Amino acid sequence: MKSYIYVHTVSLDKGENHGIAWQARKELHKAVRKVLATSAKILRNPFADPFSTVDIEDHECAVWLLLRKSKSDDKTTRLEAVQEMSETHHWHDYQYRLIAQACDPKTLIGLARSKESDLRFFLLPPPLPSLKEGGLWCFGGNGLPYAESFGEVPSATVEMFCLEAIVKHSEISTHCDKIEANGGLQLLQRLYRLHKDCPKVQRNIMRIIGNMALNEHLHSSIVRSGWVSIMAEAMKSDRIMEASHAARILANLDRETVQEKYQDGVYVLHPQYRTSQPIKADVLFIHGLMGAAFKTWRQQDSEQAVIEKPMEDEDRYTTCWPKTWLAKDCPALRIISVEYDTTLSDWRARCPMERKSIAFRSNELLRKLRAAGVGDRPVVWISHSMGGLLVKKMLLEASKKPEMSAVINNTRGIIFYSVPHHGSHLAEYSVNIRYLLFPSLEVKELSKDSPALKTLQDDFLEFAKDKNFQVLNFVETLPTYIGSMIKLHVVPVESAGIHSFETCWLLDA
Repeated sequence: MKSYIYVHTVSLDKGENHGIAWQARKELHKAVRKVLATSAKILRNPFADPFSTVDIEDHECAVWLLLRKSKSDDKTTRLEAVQEMSETHHWHDYQYRLIAQACDPKTLIGLARSKESDLRFFLLPPPLPSLKEGGLWCFGGNGLPYAESFGEVPSATVEMFCLEAIVKHSEISTHCDKIEANGGLQLLQRLYRLHKDCPKVQRNIMRIIGNMALNEHLHSSIVRSGWVSIMAEAMKSDRIMEASHAARILANLDRETVQEKYQDGVYVLHPQYRTSQPIKADVLFIHGLMGAAFKTWRQQDSEQAVIEKPMEDEDRYTTCWPKTWLAKDCPALRIISVEYDTTLSDWRARCPMERKSIAFRSNELLRKLRAAGVGDRPVVWISHSMGGLLVKKMLLEASKKPEMSAVINNTRGIIFYSVPHHGSHLAEYSVNIRYLLFPSLEVKELSKDSPALKTLQDDFLEFAKDKNFQVLNFVETLPTYIGSMIKLHVVPVESAGIHSFETCWLLDA
């Protein structure tokens, strides 16, 4: 065990050395020797005979007992120790620092995932290495200056493109190894600090770290580089998106209490901390076209705010009600929100050749949700717009795969919010509306009276009746803003799928 105590530099003045300062240093050195000797004895002696031969003050016992308890071979004992540590708020600064220096990675991660933990448990990340020649994005190359040489492109824009590329690479395990081997954890931490006023950059960085945390052999590197301390602070953020990204990283690192793995785009809104509350059911939120895991499920904005606010201004979104309202009313639920990228037009898409069909997305999401343990307990699906089509396709695909049978058997109900079961007129506006010039694959698949949608609807109706699923439809009656200028009735009432076995409600929304 290493311990560091920082003191002021000793003066070369001999007269001063024999004064009060000299006496204080002498007493401090004696205290340090005593602490180190005590810690060595405690951590070596059997736990059943604590402190019988150790000269230690009574108020110090709790700290060392908890440290010893946190290193027990018994998992239950370790968890109890972490909980006791997190609930302690009367210690001195040096006692928190002592535990921060002496605890193992499991304890550190457990404290980060404990709601009441004091941030003094977490040491500052280690100093970052100096930059190599070539700048910030130098993995042995000169990427950023090279990209900027093509024109007047702001460095922040180029960095965002680089980050989005690394997000995709981080979904591949072998690429994560290369990111770590080339100093990526330190590079991303430097970027995280530089862009502390840019939440979008920070969220992309957290996506990458969360993906790397899916690989258990990289956990020690992530912990050593100081990311646990950074995420412990982010978990306490008032920003729902920042806290949820941090919660995903720490859950993927926490192999003590979490068996599931949360892949990119799968976020637990509740519970985000360790809890003794037994989880009785899962509620899944699947957004639709141009939606997102957090912004889709927010409080209703005023019409004036919608007009004045650009779509990408995520920081001004209002409350994410599944996290704030539903979690408060039903604390025994695990609430998961899923995110996937969509676009209205391939004109504005960054990778038009990589657009994904509903069939492809449904299989991808189904795989991610099963990895997150969806199907192990009762499930309720809540979907909006195109998300409802994905839910139907996922359930139909799951019914064909024996390894996914748990998802079907545990599905208890489905709620559709404004889902175009029979298609939408959206694609028909592509000629007149600039947002829909060269409509994307997603928009094309939503075409009114699409044969593929009709087949999906017919198959799902037969399947849902056979399984006796409880289905609830909400149908919008008002038009929706596309951007800040255009209002469209994206999903007409007749497309919302009103059938005899469903309960249907009309919403003035």
